[in-house]
Amino acid sequence: MFDKVQVFETKYEELSEKLCDPAVTSSPELYTEVMKEYKSVEPLALKYREYKKAAADKAEATELLEESSGDTEMCAMLSEEIDALTKKTQELEAELKILLLPKDPNDERNVIVEIRGGAGGEEAALFAAVLYRMYSMYAVKRGYKSELINANDTELGGYKEVSFMITGEGAYSRLKYESGVHRVQRVPETETQGRIHTSTVTVAVLPEAEDVEVDINPSDLKIDTFRASGAGGQHINKTESAIRITHLPTGLVVECQDERSQYKNKDKAMKVLKSRLLEAEREQHESELAQERHRQVGTGDRSERIRTYNYPQGRVTDHRIGLTLYKIDDILNGDLDDIIDALITADRSAQAGDPTGA
Repeated sequence: MFDKVQVFETKYEELSEKLCDPAVTSSPELYTEVMKEYKSVEPLALKYREYKKAAADKAEATELLEESSGDTEMCAMLSEEIDALTKKTQELEAELKILLLPKDPNDERNVIVEIRGGAGGEEAALFAAVLYRMYSMYAVKRGYKSELINANDTELGGYKEVSFMITGEGAYSRLKYESGVHRVQRVPETETQGRIHTSTVTVAVLPEAEDVEVDINPSDLKIDTFRASGAGGQHINKTESAIRITHLPTGLVVECQDERSQYKNKDKAMKVLKSRLLEAEREQHESELAQERHRQVGTGDRSERIRTYNYPQGRVTDHRIGLTLYKIDDILNGDLDDIIDALITADRSAQAGDPTGA
């Protein structure tokens, strides 16, 4: 393992020198490329340096212990220090193993998020709006950009379905764990008797497809224009700017009516269609290879209940890792990092052969 890590540290040093090379700094494209590679190896290189320092400190303390055999107090102090350093090196070694795991090739991509109301009628639609707000606020906190693609809203302000794109470095690496069924337990805004109802909302997170990955024959597309509907400004219902694209071979239908421009709506709709086709191709490939998707944290299956938001108790529970946090307001305001960080840790630990996530 350490031979592999050493290669990364050497690469890190080479890239550090390149970033100071005038030939690199004078070329924005080259500098961006080198910086991207530098950032990818930096965590492993720095963790390895931390490990080497702890190992060197342990070796030094062990040598002093052998030289201080007659000093009881000094021996006790050094023994305690050695025990602490032994534990630290073991922890750092485990972290290095996790950092050496192959990365998901989609991790650095932008994402398309699709939220749909499930069981619960209008209450499910209202909670879909709550989740849309939560992810939009999370995007702001992470420095990502959120852009609405399409929304099918209800009279009470909910969404039967809403799709949007989140753009930013590593967006998919963090949001991919949100795919699945989200359950809410609360007294609905539409309920006058004060009874707690349970509703569900489905969330799908798709990595944005690149043009070179999905080849679509124009003759396989049926493109319709129509007048947009719903809240959206004076242009609504006046021009046929909304776009509906049907992919005839698969029957997939994508709509976009957020923009005034028919061209922009078509561009957004094509991005969604390509991402859905890429996702379908990926799922088919995994099925053909009979891969065990349960080796990861959750399967991402959209029929799987992954999380419950319980308003009366103020708690949010992620069922995949048994994590419960009593700060529902913070989470719904976009503070998702505690949950996502725990999911990432559990996922990596499972891949490294420790299903407990310890």
